[in-house]
Amino acid sequence: MNISLKEQFGLGLLITVWLVYGGHQIGNMLVDADNGNIDALRIATDEPADAASDVAEAEIEVDMAALIAGADPVAGARVFKKCASCHAFEAGAGNKVGPNLWGIVGKDTASVPGFAYSEALTSLGGTWTAENLAAFLESPKAYVPGNKMTFRGLSKPEQRAAVIAFLQSSN
Repeated sequence: MNISLKEQFGLGLLITVWLVYGGHQIGNMLVDADNGNIDALRIATDEPADAASDVAEAEIEVDMAALIAGADPVAGARVFKKCASCHAFEAGAGNKVGPNLWGIVGKDTASVPGFAYSEALTSLGGTWTAENLAAFLESPKAYVPGNKMTFRGLSKPEQRAAVIAFLQSSN
């Protein structure tokens, strides 16, 4: 069976693409860099395990109010591009897959007219304060289990603060 040079090139290209894609997928399984999960790269030390957890807890304890107060709304607009495929952010705009977020800070939860919220979100109650938005944006599924939002959240507190500063710019 003779394989032409074109067929050899095509087969080689296909195998290369499979290897690159497979390597990328395996790398993502080993190290979830987006969520800061780098346990696969942790180097063993003589420090007790509690010291490592103390450092992790210190990193988690973030003063969101201070971060939001100093956040740049322009940077938040850039991060918001991740949200823009599902959410509008302009006065009078209609809803998309998600509700229009214009003026959302300080609004009652599940109160944008014309949007069909999940039961989980309608039963949440309260208002969208900066603190509530920060918790929701960190992990929508953890903050409101059963909500319809598929976005997994923003793991970096600075990004959440910037988005909230951007959202506050419409108030």
